[in-house]
Order: sequence, then structure tokens, then C-alpha cells
Amino acid sequence: MDALDQVKKRYATSQALMDQIRYAAESLSLQFDRWDEQHVAGPSLYFLIVAEMSFNGYTDPLGANKWPISRCKIVTESLDTFTEVAGDVAMTQDGAIMITADGTIQQQMVRVRNPPRDGMSGINELNPADWMGTKHLSALETSLREDVIWAITLSEEDGRVTTFLDGAYRDYPRDEIGGRWRPE
Repeated sequence: MDALDQVKKRYATSQALMDQIRYAAESLSLQFDRWDEQHVAGPSLYFLIVAEMSFNGYTDPLGANKWPISRCKIVTESLDTFTEVAGDVAMTQDGAIMITADGTIQQQMVRVRNPPRDGMSGINELNPADWMGTKHLSALETSLREDVIWAITLSEEDGRVTTFLDGAYRDYPRDEIGGRWRPE
């Protein structure tokens, strides 16, 4: 199998999974109507879609922050349920939510350790945007890890949704999310 075939195989199902997570994050951003109020934080999410179950080498459990797997264990079972639970988590929990490539959500939310500056290919070539805060910078750097397929964030400050893939990102500011399907 050549390199292109390996890439196609790796991302074959992950694009649909990432899209579902991104659309849920966009829905939460659009549902929140207090973005313009001072001292009000909106929903905040940080998802990592990983190829392997073993992510202990670069994460640490984040205390009592847990995804309620009794309510939603697999992203693709019900987008409505996933979005509802993600909304609750976005307002009450902190940390990265780990999702395996098959859509299974891990209960323990985590803190992602910064990669070593000299130990990861591409880390010194990253080009973060001025608006990126800690969560976004973490997602950008973490997207370079070999077993991380996608990272998706929802900013609590302005409702933007951003996807990260292999050190690159695509930003969806709140006023642009939803595209032609955006409700008025």
C-alpha cells in the first residue's frame, strides 16, 4: 500500500465523524444568544478524534471532568443526543474529549501535554492565528501527533468553530457557520 492509499484509508470514515462533531459544535454556537454580553462565557468544547485507544503518553486525566457516557457513548448513534450532551458538557466541564475513530467517546476528559519543541516534526513550522487561545493552540499542536486524526474546538469567547488536521486549521467564525442552511 503506497502513502496515498494509507492516507485515504486513515481518513475514510473520520471525515464523516469530524463533520458530525463540527455540526454539533456549530449548532451549540448558534443556539447560544449571549455572545455579545460582557463577562459571559459561552459553550466551550475541545474534541480529539484519535486512531488509537492509547493516548496516555500525551494526556493527563482532568480531575472530575467526565463525559456522561451513560447518556451518550457513541457520537454516531444519535446526532441530537450527542449535541444535547455536548451542550451540557460545554457549559459545565473542561478539558479535551477523546473520541476513537469508531466514534466511541471516552469518559475521562483530559489535559493535553504540549509536545516537545524538538521532538515532533512540523512543530516549529506551525502558524497560529492571533485569535488563538490556549485551547486552540493545544489543538493545533496536538493535530501533529501521528495518532490524532482531527481536533475540533468551539470557542467560549466568540462561538467560532475550528477544525485542525496535521498542523493546519480551518476556522468557521460564528457569523459564517451554517452556510446556506444557517437559520435567520
